[in-house]
Amino acid sequence: MNSPGIHLVRLEPMLVATAYGFGENPEEIAWQTLVAWAMPKCLLDDEEVHPIFGMNNPYPRPGSAKYGYEFWIKVDPGTEPEGCIRIEEFFGGFYAVTTCKVEGTPEKIPLEWQKLAAWCKENHHQLGHHPALEHFLGNPANLQELVMELYCPIEQ
Repeated sequence: MNSPGIHLVRLEPMLVATAYGFGENPEEIAWQTLVAWAMPKCLLDDEEVHPIFGMNNPYPRPGSAKYGYEFWIKVDPGTEPEGCIRIEEFFGGFYAVTTCKVEGTPEKIPLEWQKLAAWCKENHHQLGHHPALEHFLGNPANLQELVMELYCPIEQ
């Protein structure tokens, strides 16, 4: 059962380039790494062809300000790894998806994740073992205009 703002989708398998950051602000570290690699290749020019996803890796732990974050950008077959950029295969999966408009308030992100997880539980969707993802619509570095789709993994 869908509700306003939540829909179910299947992400198809894709090849992704990954950029990783770890520390107190790993998103910024990973984003700078991704931009430095992807911009000269013009991969940031078309988010329909080369969508950008992100995920915590590892998740933040209570009592620690440090955690990891990984950005993925869809790439074409034959794309080669370079420096700290790895090329990996994502096998796809089924997801419950909602939109999160950050609008300069990053505290909205965990609240929207909690709402999405609660919706999945209330609607009897078993959590999947594939990664939870954040799909960025626009530039992830611009918190004032940041809009993302939250992808909660569920079993089909």
